[in-house]
Amino acid sequence: MQTLKRGPQTVLPADTWQHLEAAHQARVRRYADPYLARRSAGKKHPVEDFLFTYYTQKPGQLQRWHPGTGVVLTGPEAAARAGWKYYRMLDDGDLAAAGLPPGTTAATVDRAAFLAERKDAVQFAGIILHGTALRPAQFGCFGLHEWAMVYRQDKFELRHEYLQLRLGAAGTDQVVEDNRIRCSHFDAFRFYTPDAIPLNELVPSRDNQRSMEQPGCLHANMDLYKWAYKLAPALPSDLVMDCFELSWRVRAMDMQASPYDLEEWGYPPIPIETPAGKAEYVEYQRAFSAEAQELRGRLLDALAPLMDEVRNSG
Repeated sequence: MQTLKRGPQTVLPADTWQHLEAAHQARVRRYADPYLARRSAGKKHPVEDFLFTYYTQKPGQLQRWHPGTGVVLTGPEAAARAGWKYYRMLDDGDLAAAGLPPGTTAATVDRAAFLAERKDAVQFAGIILHGTALRPAQFGCFGLHEWAMVYRQDKFELRHEYLQLRLGAAGTDQVVEDNRIRCSHFDAFRFYTPDAIPLNELVPSRDNQRSMEQPGCLHANMDLYKWAYKLAPALPSDLVMDCFELSWRVRAMDMQASPYDLEEWGYPPIPIETPAGKAEYVEYQRAFSAEAQELRGRLLDALAPLMDEVRNSG
């Protein structure tokens, strides 16, 4: 059965949307199941746990498939969504407007309820995404934020206490001291050791975040996943997962360029302390930046109707 367009809404019959839901859940399980198995066994992974431990979205939440606003799900199975936050069942007037017969079981994202509670989140995400998209990308950081997080680590608690430093403590400190540290992302900068903070040429903060984030930054590009899931269920899950998978790959490269020895985990180093390593890092960084800009545009397109509604509401 084909998807039906009814005015401003898209109507999805049960067989169509359940197929999309199952495909999404399988996509999530590829990443979530190994994490859940490790967690049950009391094990950690320095790369592949990150998106489930640093960000607030949990595997069960990510498993839930959402079509986004303006989509009507039909069929008996849609009734389960009556208990989901920011969903509502269609009444007879809604059904008529969607071209559906009276008595049809149908659910949709409750756009009004979502905006009533999440208006500020929509506005803030829009500001961050739009501002970042317009700034020129910077490619001179070389991933040194991770090194600054363990600078003079003998004086401070090591963040990843079960990992070894590839160059040792003294060698790691030397790399920090021999390079310019120019991190623009507050959520990386805030994990610097106290001795590394004054070495950063910029002073990112929560207050200046909206004016400082730029599209070459790995962390800004990983955070596309954060902005996407924070606006669920108004945004479609395929877009959320596209952002998740980019963030997953960025995290892997970020840790390869870190001071940690991850060879036994299957992640060979990108030795940013060398000219060749710096060049390799920038090559990845540029590719991720281009991919992230495309996703940033898709997020802004998806947010545009919500942002318009927020502006028009006064």
